Amino acid sequence: MGAQEQTKEQRQPDQYQTLYLSNSTGQRDTNDIQTDLRNMLPNAKIYHVESANAISIRASAEDFAIAQKILADLDRPRKTYRLTYTVGDGESGHTAQHLVVVVSQGNKTTMKQGARVPIVTGSYGKSSDENTQVQYMDVGTNLDATLDGNGDGLRLRTKLEQTSVADEKSNVGIQDPIVHQSVLEGESAVVPGRPMVLGSMELPGGKHMEVSVVAEVVK
Repeated sequence: MGAQEQTKEQRQPDQYQTLYLSNSTGQRDTNDIQTDLRNMLPNAKIYHVESANAISIRASAEDFAIAQKILADLDRPRKTYRLTYTVGDGESGHTAQHLVVVVSQGNKTTMKQGARVPIVTGSYGKSSDENTQVQYMDVGTNLDATLDGNGDGLRLRTKLEQTSVADEKSNVGIQDPIVHQSVLEGESAVVPGRPMVLGSMELPGGKHMEVSVVAEVVK
């Protein structure tokens, strides 16, 4: 084998560079990007620098060019959506509640509104000088919304929970309250600008309230 043929077979020296992610910030997004790069470029050395939100790559010039293209395709700007949840009577059309949250693609938004209710959990001391132990429980509305996908193929995961203190008391203890709880949880495909019925919730008094949502692009 001649010297010229040996030179052609010699592997080109690796390049090293750190590429910063501009739009992918969540752990799930960066893990997916890192896994994709490692699967596509098995000969490259790839590290995720979480503190800098960056990917460090050591690879040949050919693999490095492919890595740059992969990152350009995956690390794209994420749109932000305004999600308007409506809880109302499906028969009468009466609206009982509007809940509005803003969430970007690939992320989760949590909203809580309500009050903290004191609950007596015990007492100690003599009857003439008795002290009570009190814990506080959050009651009201809890909403978790996670949005994935792109364009018309949005996937929305919703957990809507409503709790309230009943007028009647528990038989366990005279001061123990009874708490009503209604939960709606599921995943739905939504189209921006088009209302989507997610399901119904049974509220105290036998009322069935319909829950719907509409997604609108913010930016």
